[in-house]
Amino acid sequence: MKTRRLGNSDLEVSEICLGSWLTFGVGVERDQAVACVHAAFDEGINFIDTANVYGRGAAEEFLGETLRGVNRHGYIMATKVFFPMSDTDRGLSRAQIEKQLDASLRRLRTDFIDLYQCHRADPDTPLEETMEALTRAKQAGKVRWIGFSEWPLETVQAADALPGVEKFVSSQPQYSLMWRRPEAELIPWCRDHGISQIVWSPLAQGVLTGKYKPGAAPPPDSRARSDAMGGFLRKEWLGEPVLRAVERVGVLAGEAGLTPAAFALAWVLREPNVASAIIGASRPEQVRENARASGAVVDPALFAEAERLIGEALGR
Repeated sequence: MKTRRLGNSDLEVSEICLGSWLTFGVGVERDQAVACVHAAFDEGINFIDTANVYGRGAAEEFLGETLRGVNRHGYIMATKVFFPMSDTDRGLSRAQIEKQLDASLRRLRTDFIDLYQCHRADPDTPLEETMEALTRAKQAGKVRWIGFSEWPLETVQAADALPGVEKFVSSQPQYSLMWRRPEAELIPWCRDHGISQIVWSPLAQGVLTGKYKPGAAPPPDSRARSDAMGGFLRKEWLGEPVLRAVERVGVLAGEAGLTPAAFALAWVLREPNVASAIIGASRPEQVRENARASGAVVDPALFAEAERLIGEALGR
């Protein structure tokens, strides 16, 4: 497992990050979830991403219990704040950041968060208030570094221009062969300002693994068949043109000596500004398979052909 420096921080994160959205504490049986965490460590993954809202605290609780007794300096923990935790608890106000950070620390059973991320921008709170609260959290030693997820670029730029506050070191956008919007503006700007990408859904909610076949019902253990997880899949990604293109990309993956999943992850990691790709696993075998993407050397012509196939299927 190779590592990359996360923006202007001192964090060396594994190229593959173990995520917990829709899985730990919610969509995956506990024994399997524990096995996934152990498999991640066995593969050299040192980076774990979660959020307070995942299962309304359940994912953080699970990780806190599972990581009890593990050397705290042996892994990098990232969590997030913004989405509602109750009818009255949401957003990025000073009070909410302080309250939700302390709650995350308790659930994760740790004294500090390596990377504290704003899950979305908060239009109802002055940006200065949010950034000052994050700065105080770092000064208090509760947070080592800060990041954001899916913020409008103009808001990121405004935060960067504020004097006397901490700077972001990470961005967490959706990015995959299916979803390439960050390439236009976000990645170039971040590259010039010491901010790395930690990308979510690099496998397009599992579509790029090739598990969904044209004209066939989704597998019974897939996200598309799950009440808890299926609502986040884009319908067009399960359309026949896209699934046929994904099958052809699978052939390219074979030529590269990789599984379709590892090929899709390697494609994301071809971008130097990407520090890590977040995987969501329901079985330890998936963790091991995905870990193969780290350090994979792939002919750029194969990636170019994959981009053409997917782009044509999506009408790009």
